[in-house]
Amino acid sequence: MAISRSQQFFESLWYRKTVWWLWLLWPLHLILKLLVFLRRTFYRVGLFKSTKLNVPVIVIGNITVGGTGKTPLAIYLIELLKSQGFKPGLISRGYGGQSEHYPLTVTESTSVAESGDEPFLIRRRTQVPVVVDPIRARGAKELESLGCDIIICDDGLQHYALQRDIEIVVIDGKRKLGNGWLMPFGPLREPKSRLKQADHIVVNGKDMVLEPEAIQAINGQNSEFTVPFTAVAAIGNPERFYRTLEELGYQFKSQPFPDHYQFKKQDFESFQSNIVMTEKDAVKCLSFADERFYFLPVSAKLSKQFLQSLMEQIKAITHES
Repeated sequence: MAISRSQQFFESLWYRKTVWWLWLLWPLHLILKLLVFLRRTFYRVGLFKSTKLNVPVIVIGNITVGGTGKTPLAIYLIELLKSQGFKPGLISRGYGGQSEHYPLTVTESTSVAESGDEPFLIRRRTQVPVVVDPIRARGAKELESLGCDIIICDDGLQHYALQRDIEIVVIDGKRKLGNGWLMPFGPLREPKSRLKQADHIVVNGKDMVLEPEAIQAINGQNSEFTVPFTAVAAIGNPERFYRTLEELGYQFKSQPFPDHYQFKKQDFESFQSNIVMTEKDAVKCLSFADERFYFLPVSAKLSKQFLQSLMEQIKAITHES
């Protein structure tokens, strides 16, 4: 199943000079802007319930549709907090996953189909408590009960039912905010003015760099990687993945899939060459990956200025509590 044509079509319009007929969707932009304003106002004045935890909450999110690099940033911050003596945990909606019960604590026996790809990957990389719950506040309370003394909320910027102490907004350095309009006229979930209220803005490609490591076999065998290959991506911004491979000097065919797509063995029956994917996609192929399957791991590197400012803020919050 390839990425939907409608998704490709609208994204191609959002990130270039606006064509005239797209203005026909401008009324929908105004409606969403009003709804966003009313929703935030209702939370602010208490008409909608918002939960405050006893431990600090750091929200990582974005105001655009699609991927910006939140998962590598979450992994980096978890490792940083662990090195500073904290006991972090992560709460996620678990997009792409489906469980029979929530909150779902991700363990070694949890499947990607239950948790979703991002929570599974973060738990696998960091070994900290990760909880999946569509109701973020309930899942965060579960992390609190598990002994976490600081909580990271992944992709939770618009989930105001959970109060936060620190907001980090991630922006793609290449695509930025596109045409600057709200969906479906543009790629924004909230107006650009929302950025003024965030504690930190991290631009992927400037404040944060994703450094690729050596391509690895998904099945763990030390087989030698050979070309040609097909680059497969089911992430919010597959072009960033393809661009990274190009910068490494590889030539390949590309095959995008919908974001958070749950791969099946049958999806790859027609592939004759090797397959390279992101680590987030690779965890969905663990049960059936053969010698053709590889992934490209990446690690985030953050600017010293951002890290210093963030840690000062975290220490001030934890000192107050």
